[in-house]
Amino acid sequence: MSRFITELEIKCCSTDEGLWEIHEPLVYESDLVGLVTIPKGFFTDLASVPRVPIIYESWGNRAHRSAVLHDYAYRIDSKPQFTYRQANAVFREAMESTGAGAKIRWPMWFGVFLGGWTSYHKKKVDWHPGDEPPVCGDVIKIEA
Repeated sequence: MSRFITELEIKCCSTDEGLWEIHEPLVYESDLVGLVTIPKGFFTDLASVPRVPIIYESWGNRAHRSAVLHDYAYRIDSKPQFTYRQANAVFREAMESTGAGAKIRWPMWFGVFLGGWTSYHKKKVDWHPGDEPPVCGDVIKIEA
């Protein structure tokens, strides 16, 4: 059965891009692709939900661990490497494993299915904005 083995521990970074840095490795066991470990120091924007009020109220600020996993799966050098379909399917699987209902996971999956191609395999795992990694704040532990 798919599950997150570790909790999400992240730090908010002092950039205008809404970036977060993974403080401790995030480990996910997938029925689809096996064990996935997102390394400490990985940068993510969590779920890229449009800031349109009704859309953001419905699907924003949700599925943080699944969104980090999805961001990692989209990187060109992730381990394991994911096809576009696998990355999106693992995102949906991870949301289901954390208890996200169909009204949350299917629209979020559909959003990445439609629009995710613009960022698929565009960055490496060790990507960060600018010449130096940004300065990040205190660690926040997210359990849901």
